[in-house]
Amino acid sequence: MSHSPHIVVATAANFQSIVLEGSYRRPVLVDFWADWCAPCRMLMPILAKLADEYQGRFLLAKVNTDEEQALAFQFGIRSLPTVQLLRNGQVVDHFMGALPESQVRAFLEKHLPRASDGLIERVQDAISAGDLASARALFERARREDPDHKRLPLIEVQLLAASGEIDQAQAAIGRLPLELTNDPEVAALRGQLNFAQAIRQAPGETELAVRLSANPQDSEARYQLAAYQVLRGDYEGALEHLLELVRRDRAYGEDAGRKGMIAIFDILGSGHELAARYRARMMSALY
Repeated sequence: MSHSPHIVVATAANFQSIVLEGSYRRPVLVDFWADWCAPCRMLMPILAKLADEYQGRFLLAKVNTDEEQALAFQFGIRSLPTVQLLRNGQVVDHFMGALPESQVRAFLEKHLPRASDGLIERVQDAISAGDLASARALFERARREDPDHKRLPLIEVQLLAASGEIDQAQAAIGRLPLELTNDPEVAALRGQLNFAQAIRQAPGETELAVRLSANPQDSEARYQLAAYQVLRGDYEGALEHLLELVRRDRAYGEDAGRKGMIAIFDILGSGHELAARYRARMMSALY
């Protein structure tokens, strides 16, 4: 066994502190192995080499399943070697068998923090603060330093949207990698872009409010007002308008009221109190 600070022997006694709690600080790669397992012995030096090479970006925890049968049972280990990656106390990925070094490296790269992660966060902070000049400069720097960072295409969409380049942002979201297609953040961005598109040729918010006050049946004014509210963060106000549209005019925009509410739920996230409350109200209005 290596004496590397990046490799530990995990047992029932230390598993909670070293593996589960430790995975909140950095990814933990758990290698379930046994002395009699020839593929395990083939994989061991590869894992040890990568643990040292990555210098603490992940911790390698080795579990001897002959000695730690309860841990093997707890994690559903049925064949050896089995390698599981834990983050925030949960198994997020795994592989079985003695993979070659290139495949193990590719497996790790999907999950390990990158040196450019901090730079990506600064881009997003600048976008949120409305400092688009800084955001663009930081984005270009991130693209130069780490062109393969998986979040760069998504950040590009956010930057284009924040800059008001709606057509370009929609084109960019269509070019996103397949693995990002069902990402909740992508669904939220797609919804925001649709709302931005809805008001590109619309009158101002004040004029729309006057129109709606004069004619509560004006579905276009109601929907466009909701779009303005979404883009300035008044999600509850937007949901009220869209809920009223669901009640009054399901035909408008091919059920735009319901679709708009679902888009806001994506923006808020499924666990948000506002999303839960209005989802229930929407279901009541529909049925």
